[in-house]
Amino acid sequence: MRILFLFVAIFPFTVIAQRVELLSSDKKVSIRGLSVVNDQVIWVSGNNGQVGRSIDGGKTWLWRVVKGFEKRDFRDIEAFDAASAIIIAVAEPANILKTIDGGDTWKVVYENSKKGMFLDAMEFWDQYSGIVIGDPIDGKFFVARTFDEGDTWREIPQKNLPKADSGEACFAASGTNVRVLDKDEACFVTGGLRSRFFWKGTPINLPIIQGTESTGANSIAIRDKKKINNSLHFVVVGGDFSKDTSALKNCFYTNDGGKHWLAPITPPGGYRSCVEYITKDKLICCGTTGVDISNDGGKNWKLISEEGFHVCRKAKNGTAVFLAGPNGKIARLIEK
Repeated sequence: MRILFLFVAIFPFTVIAQRVELLSSDKKVSIRGLSVVNDQVIWVSGNNGQVGRSIDGGKTWLWRVVKGFEKRDFRDIEAFDAASAIIIAVAEPANILKTIDGGDTWKVVYENSKKGMFLDAMEFWDQYSGIVIGDPIDGKFFVARTFDEGDTWREIPQKNLPKADSGEACFAASGTNVRVLDKDEACFVTGGLRSRFFWKGTPINLPIIQGTESTGANSIAIRDKKKINNSLHFVVVGGDFSKDTSALKNCFYTNDGGKHWLAPITPPGGYRSCVEYITKDKLICCGTTGVDISNDGGKNWKLISEEGFHVCRKAKNGTAVFLAGPNGKIARLIEK
């Protein structure tokens, strides 16, 4: 006992407590789009045509309703700085809009009125090159690219698009079911009657729960974007949003670029719509029933909050992690 006491006195254990600090919840808006430029500049988007921006780390927010889009749903947003951002209006018709003046005005840079069009998520390699993915049209997933900061978008030819299975689609839950890798590559996950991982040609079946319209993968996180080989580490979350307290087959990870998928020893606490790497081994995920943290690459998860959120993102240029969700909730991850 004396030796143990001496060891502890010399080498005290460091315990890091993690919690979610609510910053805002007074807006009548459901937020699914979240883009964190740095530790100070954060953009969010949601239903009823609403977009919010903070330039002081989430302390104060400026909200705007995009003129002409008052009844539209902006499910994803990509911001580059305090002035420039891009949003997608999912359907009826599908639109992509851009602002360069902090959200004062928005320009429609893409419109598609084809029946069945529904944009799910958007991601950028850098300020110039980006990708948007949508639900299947005529049996193939919709994909468009931009190479000029989102000013124009080119649809990928039908013959080159990935094929969808019957009842397979993407969820517009958090804008993170498509992710970009180095060397102009992207991957995405699907859900519904079938849930798969698409990257480098042949899609890979996921072991995540699937088989109904409310099941499947919602989000994917990538650790090593610059290692385009079999050592890539991916984590996928989802579940059944109609049974959002169930943790059955709601999370899987891979250490070999998707060839083999492993189930966590301790899974997240329920359906999860978003997952994000914080550091090399630390991840955060969130859903309608709470927020979880993993400190070992997705092998074990711990519930740190029962507050529901749709999306969680780390700053592109910084360390801050923010969350957003229903009822205008915006929060920040606090570690002490």
